Amino acid sequence: MDRRTTFDGWLLPVLLVLPQLLLTGFFFYWPAGEAVWSSLTTQDAFGEGVVFVGLDNFAELLSDPLYLDSVVRTIIFCLMVSALAMGLALALAVFADKEIRGKGLYRTLLIWPYAIAPAMSAVLFLFILDPRVGLLGRWLNQHGLPWDYHLNGNQALLMVVLASAWKQVSYNFIFFVAGLQSIPRAVTEAARMDGAKGWHRFRTITFPLLAPTTFFLLVVNVVYAAFDTFGTINALTHGGPGKDTETLVLKVFRDGVINQDIGSSSAQSVILMLGVIAITAVQFRFMGKKVTE
Repeated sequence: MDRRTTFDGWLLPVLLVLPQLLLTGFFFYWPAGEAVWSSLTTQDAFGEGVVFVGLDNFAELLSDPLYLDSVVRTIIFCLMVSALAMGLALALAVFADKEIRGKGLYRTLLIWPYAIAPAMSAVLFLFILDPRVGLLGRWLNQHGLPWDYHLNGNQALLMVVLASAWKQVSYNFIFFVAGLQSIPRAVTEAARMDGAKGWHRFRTITFPLLAPTTFFLLVVNVVYAAFDTFGTINALTHGGPGKDTETLVLKVFRDGVINQDIGSSSAQSVILMLGVIAITAVQFRFMGKKVTE
């Protein structure tokens, strides 16, 4: 039976949702509106006010090769972080779903890293991979394998990808475990009785049934890599060496806070916001169909 709550008038429902509407408007829509307005302005020559310039900030950005390099770098970074974090989390979730001794403790320990702040996860990786004080970094150099992410851009990118993905593995792990537990045991048992074993059973039975969970996590991980990795990258490399690890969110911070170019920084924020919205919409529009088919 479908049970619904009805109200005699409109005043009480409005009062019930008003706090959430106020919070959303104050903390989300108002700052977003300010960013859009700032992206259409620039400071005057004397720094005493702003001048409306329309889409000039966007035109300048899209013709700037350094900004376009940051766009490509961010796309590569998002794909690497999402693939590594989701792949590792899925592997761990498959093992956690089995009947093993200490399964509860195993799951608890894997969830802990999600509670660590991004800057702290960067500090942990410094103690591991720093060429001077890091355990693994020093070991690599002592055994003839040159490792210094301060000088090598590829090594710096690898380091920030590892730190960012490690932070997100726990979140993905929780959802993958829940998705695996929601698969009817009768289905996997029937596949086992039909002779499907190991990787073949996982590829043909388990993973297709995890498609809704995988699709959801793909969207979440792309958004995470695009926005929430600022603290990790800034603490590890500050975007260096050079600009080899400068993603779009870090470039927004550098241009807006350090260089005080509010117009350009706001335009970058708007482009990044529209890009993530577009990616999410495309994923829900096209990949969502494949999930439900």
